[in-house]
Amino acid sequence: MAPGVIQTQIDTLLPVREGEVRVQTHYSAISRGTERLVSLGAVPESEWQTMRAPFQSGEFPFPVKYGYSTAGTVEEGPQDLLGKPVFCLYPHQDHFIVPAEAVMPVPEGVPLRRATMAGNMETALNAVWDSGVSAGDRVAVIGAGMVGLLTGFVCSQMPGADVSIVDVNPDRIALGRAMGLNICLPDDRPEQCDVVFHSSASEAGFQTAVRCAGIEASVVEMSWYGDKAISVALGGAVHSRRLRFISSQVGMVSTLHRSRWTYRRRLEKAVSLLDNETLDLLVREDVNFDDAPGLLPAILDTSYADLPPLIKYAAATT
Repeated sequence: MAPGVIQTQIDTLLPVREGEVRVQTHYSAISRGTERLVSLGAVPESEWQTMRAPFQSGEFPFPVKYGYSTAGTVEEGPQDLLGKPVFCLYPHQDHFIVPAEAVMPVPEGVPLRRATMAGNMETALNAVWDSGVSAGDRVAVIGAGMVGLLTGFVCSQMPGADVSIVDVNPDRIALGRAMGLNICLPDDRPEQCDVVFHSSASEAGFQTAVRCAGIEASVVEMSWYGDKAISVALGGAVHSRRLRFISSQVGMVSTLHRSRWTYRRRLEKAVSLLDNETLDLLVREDVNFDDAPGLLPAILDTSYADLPPLIKYAAATT
């Protein structure tokens, strides 16, 4: 295979063993930033092990089966899970078998389409923990993609927090209003923020994040650039303002929570945070699984302006 080439393949599943479940997928979400880098072969060799998805098949750079936001129903396995809706950090696949503890039951109030956001919500939650943001803070989120929007949504739940999401796409402003969030263009960005999250994966976005930060503010870098280098301007008032830069990545539980929180507990909390109908505004149209290989290159391209669609499987009824 080569960079940008995406295709389907047929896997043969073995019989389900004790302690395993067979899941029939209804929907899977596309993580545009990470999956774009993977599809282009832009994961640096130093990170090949770190960036492995939980149930990845194949090895970087190619061929590799990658993805981690799947929602479906258990069609075979322990009686207490049989027929239940679940989320799993599994690649795009219509049926799969995993250990029972690898699936997370989805609460009754969370439809499967919304449940696909659990992986991104977990990333947002971990970044909020990393940031130390608290009630009453002035917060900016740079980048109104899926992760940025969910980060802003989580921060907006804090009492008295003043949250702004900054994006270059004016279409995001209407989406923000519909969600009850303040989304603005870079020229209208807030200043003197206590905490700034950067999730635009762009050099310009990072500089905007620095300009939003107040004295001794925390700037949380959520973007990952793969094998690409960016320039960061650390001159001017960066040092005199004593800015604190934090890299946040979901592969490890945030330091302040690690002694008490397991990965499963964190994911369970992320799923529970999806019990809010407002988040349905982030779930775009669907593309059929059979059509996905031909459509994904355009969806993953940086010119794609909308939030990514879901991949819909034959089992989905709505």
